[in-house]
Amino acid sequence: MLAAEAGVTARGPITEQWPDLDLDTAYAVQYEALRQRQRRGETLIGVKLGLTSRAKQIRMGIDSPSLAWLTDAMVLPAGEPLPRERLIHPRAEPEIVFVMGERLAGPGVTASTALKAVDRVYGGVEIIDSRFQDFKFTLADAVADNSSSGLFVQGPVGKSALDLDLSHEACLLEVDGEIVDAATGAAVQGHPAEALALAANHLGARGLAIEAGWIVLTGGMTDAVHVRPGARVAAHFSNLGSITIPGGE
Repeated sequence: MLAAEAGVTARGPITEQWPDLDLDTAYAVQYEALRQRQRRGETLIGVKLGLTSRAKQIRMGIDSPSLAWLTDAMVLPAGEPLPRERLIHPRAEPEIVFVMGERLAGPGVTASTALKAVDRVYGGVEIIDSRFQDFKFTLADAVADNSSSGLFVQGPVGKSALDLDLSHEACLLEVDGEIVDAATGAAVQGHPAEALALAANHLGARGLAIEAGWIVLTGGMTDAVHVRPGARVAAHFSNLGSITIPGGE
């Protein structure tokens, strides 16, 4: 998968070659890819959840979210256009972003206990970029592909989780001045903290944890929208400010 990413080239699903690929093996592949990223100089900075909305799960024909890694190479600084030369077929989705104040380790983490470990909450935009042709894959394929990781932008407004009703935090997704989708935090597992707890418990079952200082992308609030070359993307949150990704060339 790293070769497809580096070559900016889409490929067929792994399960076409290995139909028996299971989730445990797919997560092992994902973890080895993280190690390779680290060996080439990338720094682990957090985790991201994918396919957290029920609507997306139904559309993709799967029944559970996925978890993946974030590194510093995936950060897109605010105000910069998409580096199209790094992307195959980018799609944008707004997300609730947690920055952790404390280590969060499962099992047994609930949404309530998860929120207590959060330092600040931000809005964000993730640019997903599956290495599979036409964005067609099984859950195991997606996991092995680091859940279609691409880039992400963290918004400028950070607030305490205690000051927000995250299930009702609204967002409008805009492309070239047109509102193309809207959602609230309830689209993410009912509440973004549920996604955070899910991530902590999933990692806990693997002997891992969400570390203090990590960034957690909790999953797309809206459907992922294709970003045409030159398109300007913006996400407007009710309490977490706005994020704009210029069109560029």
